Amino acid sequence: MEAELAALEARVETLIAFTRELQEANDILRRELLALQERNRELNGRVMQATARLDALISKVHE
Repeated sequence: MEAELAALEARVETLIAFTRELQEANDILRRELLALQERNRELNGRVMQATARLDALISKVHE
């Protein structure tokens, strides 16, 4: 019985450690996702500006 409890305790400790590692990895991934989403918004804004400039240039060419 004592050995079973010790084995169970070791397994619980291992699972707790693994859970903490996963939480840390998840936090890192969340921060990376937020940074990439912000970068995506910036790039979309630049694409929209470039599209507007190109449309204006095309309009001038057709005048």
